[in-house]
Amino acid sequence: MTVVYDFTVKKTNGEQQELSEFAGKSLVIVNTASKCGFTPQFKELQALYGKYKEQGFEILGFPCDQFNNQEFDNINETMQFCQMNYGVSFPLFAKIDVKGESADPLFKHLVSEKKGLLTEGIKWNFTKFLIDKNGKVVARYAPQTSPEKIENDLKLVLQ
Repeated sequence: MTVVYDFTVKKTNGEQQELSEFAGKSLVIVNTASKCGFTPQFKELQALYGKYKEQGFEILGFPCDQFNNQEFDNINETMQFCQMNYGVSFPLFAKIDVKGESADPLFKHLVSEKKGLLTEGIKWNFTKFLIDKNGKVVARYAPQTSPEKIENDLKLVLQ
């Protein structure tokens, strides 16, 4: 059975990173955008990260420009924007596609494991996936779902 830890993703510097480096940790994987109405969720995501990082929790952010071009062209601008405006310290990766034929294999896996209410694919920025310590996708949250609202589910997968 394929799990999240079987995938490799591209870091902002172009190097590959195996997600197996996060094995044994609970994760939230989220497609992000810097110029979206949901962008203020970075603040809540960072708060969750600060609160639970020491308990084996990571957030993996994947900037995406597929929804109304709401991401900077340059990944360095994205990183600077997120750090300066929201204090983001969790890992952000290279900009990717999360839907369609060009979708990153990780996101193809995520949506195949947890379908959305109206569609299998990603509908918008800030779709969030909760991953347990074994790398299994246990929940999917709509873009409008506040990161604060996933805290109780997060506590369960951290046990």
